[in-house]
Amino acid sequence: MAPRYYALGDSMSIDDYAGGPGLGAASLLADDLGIELMLLARDGATSEDVLSRQLGQVGGRPALVTVTMGGNDLLTAIVESPDKVPAAIEAIAANYDATLVSLAATGARVVVSTVYDPTDGTGDLSWAGLPDVEGGLGLLKVLNAEIRAAAARHGAAVADLHAAFLGHGAQAGDITTSDPRPANRELWLCGAIEPNAWGAEAIRDTWRAALRA
Repeated sequence: MAPRYYALGDSMSIDDYAGGPGLGAASLLADDLGIELMLLARDGATSEDVLSRQLGQVGGRPALVTVTMGGNDLLTAIVESPDKVPAAIEAIAANYDATLVSLAATGARVVVSTVYDPTDGTGDLSWAGLPDVEGGLGLLKVLNAEIRAAAARHGAAVADLHAAFLGHGAQAGDITTSDPRPANRELWLCGAIEPNAWGAEAIRDTWRAALRA
């Protein structure tokens, strides 16, 4: 059986916003590595979805697993009530631990991903019609620290998408556009929070760097 690569998570991994089949981050990485892709990630998936729905579909002894989760949990908490954000971060951290415990047992190389900041460090979510969150950037920092800590506990590599995407969100241009391949190649987001073609390439590159490290 050919080695398999399972991509778990949310829209950071999928093809939809990058322009179609084969153009998302996981597809690009699979092509680069010459490995069979099992794309289980789904648009809008939360960390609970990954744990309860996607993880059980990982079969055998995969060669590689990438995980992108947590951003949708955070957005959901912000929309419902900013007061729920700290509890959401605790739940994400617990789901990361449970997911990585299970993946460690497969023997796969695992890469987790920090959550990027579409505001590019401003914390201004007004363009998305979302309320201000007191200390929002600090809470995102806490979430990413939890992701790194979970990775360290369970032997996973960390792809720092938060660092990679800084300067390529709201400060680079209109991230609400639906264009998957804008002329401005420094603009990596579309639909407010989704990786466009350039963003997908950046995610692929950051995963590759994490694997080399």
